[in-house]
Amino acid sequence: MEFKIVQNSEILSVNDVCDILTIGVFEGEKTGIEKIDNLVFNEDKFEGKFNKTYLLPCCCDILPAKKVLVVGLGKKEDLDGQKIREAVVKAIKKTIQIKSEYVAFKFPDGYEDVIAESCYIGDYSFDKYKSEKAHHIKKVCLQGDEAKVKKGQIFGEAMQLTRDLANEPSEYATPSKLAEVADGLGLDVKIYDRAECEKMGMGAFLAVARGSLQEPKFIHLTYSCPNPKKKVAIIGKGLCFDSGGMNLKPAASMMTMRDDMSGAACVLGVMSKIKEFHPNVEVHGIIAACENMIGPKAYRQGDILTAKNGKTIEIDNTDAEGRVTMADALCYACELGVDEVIDIATLTGACMVALGTCASGIMGNDKELISNIIKTGNNSGERYWEMPMFEDYFTSLKSEIADMKNSGARWGGASAAGLFLKNFVTDNVKWAHLDIAGTAFLEKPQKEFIKGATGVGVRTLLNYIIN
Repeated sequence: MEFKIVQNSEILSVNDVCDILTIGVFEGEKTGIEKIDNLVFNEDKFEGKFNKTYLLPCCCDILPAKKVLVVGLGKKEDLDGQKIREAVVKAIKKTIQIKSEYVAFKFPDGYEDVIAESCYIGDYSFDKYKSEKAHHIKKVCLQGDEAKVKKGQIFGEAMQLTRDLANEPSEYATPSKLAEVADGLGLDVKIYDRAECEKMGMGAFLAVARGSLQEPKFIHLTYSCPNPKKKVAIIGKGLCFDSGGMNLKPAASMMTMRDDMSGAACVLGVMSKIKEFHPNVEVHGIIAACENMIGPKAYRQGDILTAKNGKTIEIDNTDAEGRVTMADALCYACELGVDEVIDIATLTGACMVALGTCASGIMGNDKELISNIIKTGNNSGERYWEMPMFEDYFTSLKSEIADMKNSGARWGGASAAGLFLKNFVTDNVKWAHLDIAGTAFLEKPQKEFIKGATGVGVRTLLNYIIN
């Protein structure tokens, strides 16, 4: 997608004629272009209510556009980045619908990065395996600051990579494929195989991987800089397919289990673009990639596993495998001497029961870190809601023969899972856990996103690191 950046005064006098000029108007206001206002507002009584649109043909002697799309932005005092996102995506969808390729935007100032990012969101489709490919936007013209537009482009591209990986079938997006993608990002990378993980004592991660023919891969990406002001590790759950193991999922529940590596896909998306911002932060991207399958070597209920930090886990349910793999990843991250660890995972159905698809859960051991991530998420178009981590929730995970069980009672499952993970974080490291079970993959379109992978977490983590 090519971006043309112009000054505010030039948006209506571009030399090349665009297919659609999209003009955002507030409720009760007009475009200021007399011939358009007479038709749209005076004759047809368009009111500028949020997400309402009006498409009309245009003569090039009036404006350098074949068509004009007027988009309602709602009340001026209610405008925020999320409303801009939804309005831009609506305009992009309309442009694609009429098979146009070049769209220009005349929107309020200060949202250039959001507009550019949203162009990628609206233009996205996963059609790799379809004979008939989707129509795509080729050129976008908008006003404003070039650096902000570039930031939006980078975010959009990072989200595209993440969404593509999470949408891919598991026969393609294997642990080895994730390792291959990581190896091609131009960062320092270490990829550990099964034998190397055994030497490091990753008994939890490797147990989950035992039932699959796919070899597990433990991936460690590093972005370095001189004298970093902070060292951060981001960990993505990397279950490339989750059958539930011996506690087999129902068939319908397995249909979208290719998305169980959405956390890993997010980490790869973030790490793919981090060096373009040159943040003064050392960043470690960590993925314990494997499949949870049934096989003669698969782990079973009642097995006792020993994690990297020596703590033992009694397997109560083989379908609570994500937290088991994350245990060793958390131990590994804390050994790197980092200041903060942020993990992101499609971890619990319980979180989805609590929050639905409108927000991700967050919990951890440091209130300031949690608060900063929530605030960053709100500014990035991603909502997080803090879940409680009362020690009472750990009661259901107590084991008579090991340090803990990997699952327990039905109630409070998201919080119990967070407390399980906390056992593998050292006390001197600030830690936050993001549960994206409900937000990573949509069963139907929602706001700016189509059905499928959303790339949740990319915008929040990138903004958190670079800011």
